[in-house]
Amino acid sequence: MVSHFLSLQFLLLLIILQCTTITTTVAQSLAPAPGPPGPTNITKILEKAGQFTTLIRLFEITKVGDQINTQLNNSKQGMTVFAPPDNAFSSLSAGTLNSLSDQQKDELVQFHVIPTFISMSQFQTLSNPLRTQAGDSTAYKFPLDITTSGNQVNLTTGVVSATVANAIYSDGSLAVYQVDKVLLPMSLFGPPAPAAAPAPESGNDKKKDKDDDSQSPSDDSASANSSDAVDLRRDLHGLMGGAIAFIAMFYL
Repeated sequence: MVSHFLSLQFLLLLIILQCTTITTTVAQSLAPAPGPPGPTNITKILEKAGQFTTLIRLFEITKVGDQINTQLNNSKQGMTVFAPPDNAFSSLSAGTLNSLSDQQKDELVQFHVIPTFISMSQFQTLSNPLRTQAGDSTAYKFPLDITTSGNQVNLTTGVVSATVANAIYSDGSLAVYQVDKVLLPMSLFGPPAPAAAPAPESGNDKKKDKDDDSQSPSDDSASANSSDAVDLRRDLHGLMGGAIAFIAMFYL
């Protein structure tokens, strides 16, 4: 009797286990497949990393954040962002950001964005100056030079030198690197460009000046000779008039 009861319990346990397995398999088959990852969003990446509230606010004010997201999802070149944390912005002189116009804020943020994807290993093969989204990379505009020393990556703007602290994000399309300082471009924070040197005087101009100088004395001499001739004629007329008057006295 006991043996029969144990057999029933064992059979019941097998049935329960079989039902559990079937239920799990059916549930898995009915569960929706995971969808593709959503579009890359620079703001969400920085929010997840933390300590980038000032940069996020600038991305929102200038709409550069939306521009980055649009370019990432419509271009195959990828992008690279140098992200200064909040303490880097705090180290700027008081009122620095508030003193900038909307256009200058846009240029400052664009200066931190490279329109191509750059991996850590690629920093060693870049040519300077590196072109940023701010545009003109010539001196006194938006030059950005990158040098490497071992695994360290240094960035120089002509106004400030910064270092890449660490990689925040990289997916082969977008690379985000934390930098220890705000990248200040020459165009906004550097000294004014030196005034252009005057154009050298051409050989024709020098010859013309020399000819003018050589003609001036001749003109003065001609004027003097003309004046002397007038005085001489006046004296001759006076003498002739006196002689005629003297002769007439003897005939009257």
